Amino acid sequence: MDSKRFEIIYTQGKVEIFKVIRDKQTRVLYMLNHTGVGGDLTVMVDQEGKPLVDEDFKK
Repeated sequence: MDSKRFEIIYTQGKVEIFKVIRDKQTRVLYMLNHTGVGGDLTVMVDQEGKPLVDEDFKK
């Protein structure tokens, strides 16, 4: 098994950077926003507020 649990699956931007990160164990997706010296990480959710899961990802 790969020892890296999280992987970046999407990146956008140069100054203000957005990344989508997938947890390879749970398949839950997270959004990372980084601007200057600050940043935020949050779980992505569906319309019902449940964690967004990458159903197409195979462990």
